[in-house]
Amino acid sequence: MDTNSVAIIVMVVTFLYLGYQGVPVAFALIAGALLTTAFFTKISLPSIVGQMFNGINQLEFLAIPFFLLAGDMMTQANITARLIRFAQVMVGHLRSGLAHVVSVSSMLFAGISGSMTADVAAISTVVMPHMEEEGYDPAFSAALVASASTIAAMVPPSIMAIVYGAVGNVSIAGLFLGGATPGLMVGIGLMVYSYFFGPPGLRKRRASFGEMAGALRLALLPLMIPIIIVGGVASGVFTPAEAGMIAVVYIIVVLLPLMARGHFRKLPRDFMEAAVLYSLPMSAVASASAVGWLLAYLGAPDIVHRWIEAVSGDNRVVIMYLMVVVLTIAGDFLDGVPAIAIFMPIIISLSQLGHIHPVHMGVLIIVSLAFGLITPPYGLILLLSSTLAGVSFARALRQAVPLYGVYFLVISVIIFFPDVVLWLPRLILPQSVGCFPNPNGAGFICPP
Repeated sequence: MDTNSVAIIVMVVTFLYLGYQGVPVAFALIAGALLTTAFFTKISLPSIVGQMFNGINQLEFLAIPFFLLAGDMMTQANITARLIRFAQVMVGHLRSGLAHVVSVSSMLFAGISGSMTADVAAISTVVMPHMEEEGYDPAFSAALVASASTIAAMVPPSIMAIVYGAVGNVSIAGLFLGGATPGLMVGIGLMVYSYFFGPPGLRKRRASFGEMAGALRLALLPLMIPIIIVGGVASGVFTPAEAGMIAVVYIIVVLLPLMARGHFRKLPRDFMEAAVLYSLPMSAVASASAVGWLLAYLGAPDIVHRWIEAVSGDNRVVIMYLMVVVLTIAGDFLDGVPAIAIFMPIIISLSQLGHIHPVHMGVLIIVSLAFGLITPPYGLILLLSSTLAGVSFARALRQAVPLYGVYFLVISVIIFFPDVVLWLPRLILPQSVGCFPNPNGAGFICPP
């Protein structure tokens, strides 16, 4: 075994050992990188620090704190409850009604915060107590909330999409639009499972037209936020970072005065909390960028590339399934944000090998990493949800396993039918997926 292979093994083992000892991901990653640098390479430690800075020196990352702040203000000001009430009058009368409310609420709230953690916290606080009152197993509730929260990683304004686009030089608008359909598929898939196999809950009467109209009236202003974000970014009126700023201004200027005027005195706490939340993914990105650069220096992307190529050749389907396996496993130990920074050189190399569209591959990677966050042995989002529900991780995991079928189906559809991802970007913003104006007439010409 050559020196580079030993160095890679030492770095990975160091990270895993420290991670299982409870060391935060960012510190575990950089510890492995610094140890490997000091003993196996001639790279100076200041060079590693420089790579950490380069990893977060991206203008696109400015969007993240604003979306986190928007989600936090919506939750703390109790505006999220209006979205959940709207979901209740729409689907609450169905069998396993509150389970459907979880899925629909996650789809609505995901379009505001872009954060799975914020989604879990908001839905757990409002809906889980009612589910327990109606006799739902808390373990099932935890598994469902965790699974539904992964939609936030797929639909705009997904924080994972922002990081993937910034690190991989892929159109963020294309990733936003491309992830919308898979996110919707996951939400509907969870609703179908809950209807046929979930707890029955208490059957409620169907809401009247007046109740529906009233709930829509209360939820209409908050529902404008995802429309503003997606519409503005897709039309090119503003960038993702500017979209985040506009969402925050809209909440402060429009929503809070009309819906929660007393929350203004708590705004300083919201800003500080968003800053703290922002520091977590950014510290992980900084460390992961150094690790990814060091892995590239040691030749890890070439090693993985040769291994996958030996198994798959240039078969697009096999390459994508192998990447799903690798990244789902990675998602067990890593949050999606640092995982993207670490694996991006390998992703780019394999996309070129299989002639896979960058947006298509990006959406698949994001869905796979989100899935990894609810799978054993770590499953960060499932762990958070089970903690909020007051049940053990093992119990929540047993309830989550049947829900994995929804992800397997969605991932397979994404792999075999690229147009599921690419049709919406081609329809709304063709340039985001490489289409160019037709020189001989109207419309655009898109690469196959």
